Amino acid sequence: MIYRPDFRPPRRLSVAYDILRLPRVSRPLRLVIYVVLALLLLPYLLTPLYAVVNPVSTVMLWRQLTGQRVEHHYVPLSRIDPDLPLAVLIAEDGRFCSHHGVDFTEIREAIEDAEGLSDVRGGSTITQQVAKNLFLWPGRSFIRKGLEFPLSLWIDLVLPKRRVMEIYLNIAEWGPGGEFGAEAGSRRAFGRSVDGLTRYQAALMAAMLPNPVTRDAKRPGPGLRRLAGLYEGRASRSPETANCLKSGK
Repeated sequence: MIYRPDFRPPRRLSVAYDILRLPRVSRPLRLVIYVVLALLLLPYLLTPLYAVVNPVSTVMLWRQLTGQRVEHHYVPLSRIDPDLPLAVLIAEDGRFCSHHGVDFTEIREAIEDAEGLSDVRGGSTITQQVAKNLFLWPGRSFIRKGLEFPLSLWIDLVLPKRRVMEIYLNIAEWGPGGEFGAEAGSRRAFGRSVDGLTRYQAALMAAMLPNPVTRDAKRPGPGLRRLAGLYEGRASRSPETANCLKSGK
């Protein structure tokens, strides 16, 4: 190839050419970029560890750091009454066993029913809630959702469904006084361990999940009792909803 000092790259390459010629960024800015990248990658590195390590949620950590009460007793899924995960699936994520972390069918239906993107509403899957509780923050925002979607797909790829459900039941908030996990919630509401729930008690706990501060299974109001009855009935008619949670799945 003959060198031509007057050569200029084609227009398509000129942007990349100019970027390569930009002066190096300052050291503080590089440090900020590295920290941001590390924070973005950390959840993906930690997720495989949670196949064997029992995690805690960001809300639990924040409460502990700020001196607020946290009651938490991790219990394996084998020691949780099977009526509870079934009721939770009926209430929160009926297609948990068939989707891959994000329920695109639910999203499509929500978009079709909405008048615009700002009106789109739809419940998060169990896996999305695990992603949020483990690595992100509460509240609605497009930024959080943007981080949550790929992370949910990764969690579903790396962890078995049974493990995802076990983690969810053990880090979900289940009471107004810092009760986290099904065991703490069951003891508070019914004075018994989570392995001895009745089907109706399991349905009451599932009905609490959207707002455990105002929905109290210990003193359920008419609305909570109505929801629990609805979930109990659906669970009795659709036990196959929890097939993927059977041992070995």
